[in-house]
Amino acid sequence: MSERSPAPGGLTLVESLVNTVDLESGADSLDTAEGRARFGIAEGELAQARELREALRVALLAHAGHPPHRAVTPLGELLAAAPLFLTVAAADGSAALAPADARPLLARVAAAVAESLVAGTWIRLKACEAVDCHWAYYDRSPAGRGRWCSMQVCGARAKMRRYRARG
Repeated sequence: MSERSPAPGGLTLVESLVNTVDLESGADSLDTAEGRARFGIAEGELAQARELREALRVALLAHAGHPPHRAVTPLGELLAAAPLFLTVAAADGSAALAPADARPLLARVAAAVAESLVAGTWIRLKACEAVDCHWAYYDRSPAGRGRWCSMQVCGARAKMRRYRARG
């Protein structure tokens, strides 16, 4: 949906996961083996991956000041099950949180969220306010007040609805 450039760092994983479903058409790339392979999701892990995706969407909606699109398991509860450990580079002493096992999607997402918290970028990953969209996008606007994944599509539709409602 979005013409925006991808989110920085590990947030690309989160953005990509949230954007695996088109809410308007219902098309879900996780329904295909290729779509699941992109994230390393085994068929038996599909329900958990979808639960994680929707919990992430709720968090991204909250970043944009919007209510949840539906009831979900809180993201914090899901991420609490992800084993992370602290790494310290010998060369420069820099530290980072890393997944204890890089295979599970949950651990990779938890590490991406932790990395983005340190970088100060987590709050800039948002979900479009359009109810038939909720596409994830990284808000690069100076004030951090972006509302739509695409000004040309979702933003234009919202503005047209408001214009017609006045008339």
